[in-house]
Amino acid sequence: LIEVPHGETKEACERAVRTFMTTGSHFVTNADWGCHDDVHKAWITAEVDSKQDALNILPPAFRKDATVVLLANFSPQDFAENIDQHKD
Repeated sequence: LIEVPHGETKEACERAVRTFMTTGSHFVTNADWGCHDDVHKAWITAEVDSKQDALNILPPAFRKDATVVLLANFSPQDFAENIDQHKD
């Protein structure tokens, strides 16, 4: 999951969308944007090999503020096996 914050003003929202559009990033058309609910972030789920690959999807200006989260699904059986990987 890639989360990309941007400023809360109308200009900041327009700049964020315009930057994604002008850099040819498909992020803008595949992302979910929270601006209409006053959460000035965008999210996209992407299958990549590393967190760096996830960041590379973004225009350089947004990489430093982005958050990349590795998501996992657990079945009841998987949970018991994978809980040992939990970081305390």
